[in-house]
Amino acid sequence: MRVSQSRVLLTGASGGIGAAAASHLLKAGACVMLAGRSPAKLSAQARALVRDLGVERARVEWYAADLTRVASLGPLADVAAQWQCNVLVHGAGTPGFGRLESFDTMSMAKVLHLNLFVPMLLTQAMLPHLRQQPQARIVFIGSAVGRLGLPGFSVYSASKFGLRGFAESMRRELGDTRIRVQYLAPRGTRTDFNSEQVERYNDATGARMDSADTVARALVQLIESGAAERFLGFPEKLAVLINGLAPAWLDGAFAKHRSSLEPLSQPPKPVLEWSEESLGSIVDSHSLLKRTL
Repeated sequence: MRVSQSRVLLTGASGGIGAAAASHLLKAGACVMLAGRSPAKLSAQARALVRDLGVERARVEWYAADLTRVASLGPLADVAAQWQCNVLVHGAGTPGFGRLESFDTMSMAKVLHLNLFVPMLLTQAMLPHLRQQPQARIVFIGSAVGRLGLPGFSVYSASKFGLRGFAESMRRELGDTRIRVQYLAPRGTRTDFNSEQVERYNDATGARMDSADTVARALVQLIESGAAERFLGFPEKLAVLINGLAPAWLDGAFAKHRSSLEPLSQPPKPVLEWSEESLGSIVDSHSLLKRTL
């Protein structure tokens, strides 16, 4: 598929990678619908893209949706279908870093919900429309830690391992359709997505980082190429390959990563404290699902 023929629904459009992706997609000739939580931020972003890139206003749309709430996904899919979207890029996500004991139940649920469950639901909602397109793409922006588990990233890795598994399954499930499913796996990226704790960890372990523009260019190339997967960076690509062939071989290579984790400053947080008040939007989402069954 030529990017110039694409109409892209981009979730997480205001984030570091998302903002760069929007710019590079437009430069390559795509029409882009920016999806994010803040109407003010999206509106300003759309105006800036039109002004700075000199593109036609009709090529940039935006839609505000709180993706943490299941109730927002159906309307987003409907608007994207009416707009004749033929490329869905799952760029929205939330970080999760630290020793497992440092997470409470709600923090873990939020990471898994936004990074894995939301892309699954939005893909499901968009499939009837995408099946009708002459060509269509579903692109998942994952992570190298979706194939390579690192100390400190247990919760985040779980969400990205799951996302890659979902992408692979959907690629095969949709193999007899005109929809091509793709997975892009950046390594560490220099954006505000990284907390100060992650920055210290990266410095201590010598992690190599890419710019958001590097990831955005790779996204455009991936859509153009039609490749199933692309992992960014060396030695990450080699480590992913070795990890797939003989995972235990690499276990000893992460001693520095393990020792670079900050010690627990307090006793482990209690787990399994589920309540409707504490779970908020996630419980609302599942209650909504129950009511619709």
